[in-house]
Amino acid sequence: MTDAGNRPVAVVTGGAGGIGSACCRALSGKGFTVGIHFRKSREQAEALLAEINGDGFLLQADLGDTGQIDAMVDQVKKEAGRLDVLVNNAGMSLNQPIYSMKIDDFDLQRTMARGAWYLTKRVLRVFMIRRAQGRIINISSVVGHTGNAGQVAYTMEKAAMDAMTRSLAKEFAGRNILVNSVAPGFIDTEMTGELPEEVRDRIMAEIPLGRMGKAEEVAEVVAFLASGATYIQGSVIHVNGGLYGG
Repeated sequence: MTDAGNRPVAVVTGGAGGIGSACCRALSGKGFTVGIHFRKSREQAEALLAEINGDGFLLQADLGDTGQIDAMVDQVKKEAGRLDVLVNNAGMSLNQPIYSMKIDDFDLQRTMARGAWYLTKRVLRVFMIRRAQGRIINISSVVGHTGNAGQVAYTMEKAAMDAMTRSLAKEFAGRNILVNSVAPGFIDTEMTGELPEEVRDRIMAEIPLGRMGKAEEVAEVVAFLASGATYIQGSVIHVNGGLYGG
């Protein structure tokens, strides 16, 4: 078992990616023992664990497989014995116009929302309801509110994350379990780095701050919701440089 002691424990899904790794660093800096979830990128996850001085543990699971999610929750219980904060960050973006998208593509995107729902359900039951405390932080997206051409399935998934946030906040009213969303705008990550230059220029022209955000700027808000923010419940906090005000 990880020597968590009385330290709070957080799990970040997709923890080895751009926003996910920034969240892991920020939470570690706030005194959390961090469970770094990944599906395939073990090398990146191991490097991140070393970067935060081994103050955490690795969790490998395909969130599309409920059996692997169950095993992951069991591992958290074995490794840390508690879970105070769950950050549902893992996601993928399939960019296709609706007329060329196949049903399998849509189902793959839908699986991400399904996995977040099932993992949240298990975490609530195993860790948070019994202790009458905990934080759920869902990473959604500005495009779940604005829409985006060629991303119908992705925008539906991200809108669903915010809907889950609002519903769970009401379901756990008065039970000291806080549920909120963080909705990033266009953040400078590997995913946005693949955009053509003309697309990036067009996007930045629409952002009042005139630049893409940094993963660390999203992580700052996640860390705040994880460690403070005691009177914020059922909210969607936008981090988008003024692109959308909610």
